[in-house]
Amino acid sequence: MADKKTLILGATPDASRYAYLAAHRLTNYGHTIVNVGIKTGEVAGVPIEKPESIHNDIDTITLYVGPQNQPPLYDYIINTKPKRIIFNPGTENAELRRRAHEAGIATDYACTLVLLSVGQY
Repeated sequence: MADKKTLILGATPDASRYAYLAAHRLTNYGHTIVNVGIKTGEVAGVPIEKPESIHNDIDTITLYVGPQNQPPLYDYIINTKPKRIIFNPGTENAELRRRAHEAGIATDYACTLVLLSVGQY
């Protein structure tokens, strides 16, 4: 499986959260991760950074930020220019999806954990 560098938006050191599980599962499957969020700390050995620096080498952004908190992140997400955005359950957002499509970014309403477990990531 090819490494798909993945930016986890909404990363958290809270082991009870799906973003935490996704970070560990992604690294276990051989994917490089970038943790971005408002929390401090690290997940799966990777520090959590603030959504400030634009990464130009991201294959996938996997969202763990609710739609009500996404508008301030729109420019950050679009300017990162990932190949795709995965809207995990509870993060679905028609406005961000429309903006992504206009920018040529593929989107999926899916679950990163499920995609990994069935070999479709």
